[in-house]
Amino acid sequence: TEMMRALGYPRLISMENFHTPNFVLVSEVLLWLVKRYEPQSDIPGDVETEQDRVFFIKAVAQFMATKAHIKLNTKKLYQADGYAVKELLKVTSVLYGAMNTQGGERADLPEEDSSKFKFDLGSKIADLKAARQLASEITSKGAVLYDLLGKEVDLREARTESIARPLEINEAEKVMKIAINSVLEEVQKTKDMLNNVALDEANLEAKIEKRKLELERSQKRLQTLQSVRPAFMDEYEKIEEQLQKQYSTYLEKFRNLTYMEQLLDDHRRTEQEMFEEAANMLRLIQNRLKDEEQHLLKSGSNDDSDIDIQEDEGSDSEGDLQIMRHRISTEALLQGRVGTRIMGSMQGGDTEED
Repeated sequence: TEMMRALGYPRLISMENFHTPNFVLVSEVLLWLVKRYEPQSDIPGDVETEQDRVFFIKAVAQFMATKAHIKLNTKKLYQADGYAVKELLKVTSVLYGAMNTQGGERADLPEEDSSKFKFDLGSKIADLKAARQLASEITSKGAVLYDLLGKEVDLREARTESIARPLEINEAEKVMKIAINSVLEEVQKTKDMLNNVALDEANLEAKIEKRKLELERSQKRLQTLQSVRPAFMDEYEKIEEQLQKQYSTYLEKFRNLTYMEQLLDDHRRTEQEMFEEAANMLRLIQNRLKDEEQHLLKSGSNDDSDIDIQEDEGSDSEGDLQIMRHRISTEALLQGRVGTRIMGSMQGGDTEED
């Protein structure tokens, strides 16, 4: 009611208007708020039938959601009772907050700048929340004030009787004694609490002293234990020195073993390469010998005379003998490379034949 009055609503609104459903008043307020927010809006105000009312509520809710980003509960608005007032406060608080926040600024602006002023709703979200909270507090406090004013008739009579009644000294003295006794009791309780605090403080100090003595004894015992050398410490140091020597020896042997294993691997790899090379050479020589034998067999078909034949046979036998000798020497050489060992001594015999 105060917000609508401040915004300039022509009709007076009270809390009693919403005790029962009053859709006509709710529709008038909604239409006035929409026109107040945007005068160029074209929302129809016809609310005679049920369909017209539903269409009116939907149009207002859609307008507020798109233009002012205010979400209204259509069901509560259609009820047109006290719950509808909470939805009306959402729109009313926005307009009321805008009027309060922008009233002083517009007064300071010159006339030429006032026409260019634009209301920025996005930058006033915090103010809007504060305005809504204040509006709800005003509503609740107004309701409480209304209830208290309703009881004022009975309270006025009781207050008048109390004021008109003469003051009796005996009753006043009795009341004062009761008040003094209550204060003295409270003072005594406070003193007892202070005494208890002193006792607790003394107990805590005694405990602290006891803990300090225990700490000093523990520190002295620790120093004594640190200064005493154990009986097995000499033997422990000797064993530690021996262990260090053994560890250095182990490292040296491990490095040597690793180096020897690497040399052995390199030697085996070299022998394997030599063996493969010798096998390839032997394979080439065998192929060459086979080709020469086939060539000799093909070229030995001359039957002119027996002498030529004998000479050819002699030459063939001599060639075969040379080939066999060359093969035997090659195989012996390869076997010697692969790994055969010749057993004997470095000393010669008694004669040249030996």
